[in-house]
Amino acid sequence: MQTLYQKALLFAAEKHTEAKQLLTGSQLPYVVHISNVAMEVLVASQHSENLDINFAIQIALLHDTIEDTATTFNDIEAHFNKEIAEAVLALTKNENLEKNIRMTDSLTRIKKLKKEVAAVKLADRITNLQTPPKQWDNEKIKNYHKEAQQILETLSGTNEYLENRLQAKIEEYKHFF
Repeated sequence: MQTLYQKALLFAAEKHTEAKQLLTGSQLPYVVHISNVAMEVLVASQHSENLDINFAIQIALLHDTIEDTATTFNDIEAHFNKEIAEAVLALTKNENLEKNIRMTDSLTRIKKLKKEVAAVKLADRITNLQTPPKQWDNEKIKNYHKEAQQILETLSGTNEYLENRLQAKIEEYKHFF
C-alpha cells in the first residue's frame, strides 16, 4: 500500500502544484487537503469491513485532479488504471451541467461504483467542513452545509464510520451561521 500511496500522492501533488492550487482560504499547498482526505479514509479502513484500502487510498489522493487541474481521465487511466480513472471522474462535478445539479449528478455516478468511491466523497466533505473561508457569506456557508447533508443522505449505507463522522461535522458546522 505504501508504494501505491506514494505514487498517487506524488502524481496529485505535482498536478495541483502545476495548477498553482492552494488550500481554499489559505496559503497552504493543496496537498494538505488531499492528505487529510486520505487520512480519513485510512482511519475509516480500521473501522470498516471489506474496504479495499489500496483502491480507496489512491482515489482519495487523486479525487480532485480532474476537477481542479489540467489532468484528464486518460492521464489517470494511463498512470493508474481505468477503474481508478472512473472513480475520480465520478468524484468530479460535471462543469457542463447547471451548477444546482452538479452535486446530484456526481452523487448518482458515485453510487453506481464501488463503496470506496462513496467513502472518499464522505471523507472529502468531512475534511472540507472546517472554518469557512473569510470571503464566504452566510448564504454560501448555509448552502455548503445543505450540500453536506445531501451527500450524507444520498450516500447513506455506504460507510457507517464515515457517515457518523460527517454527521458530527455537519452539526458542528451549524455554529458558522
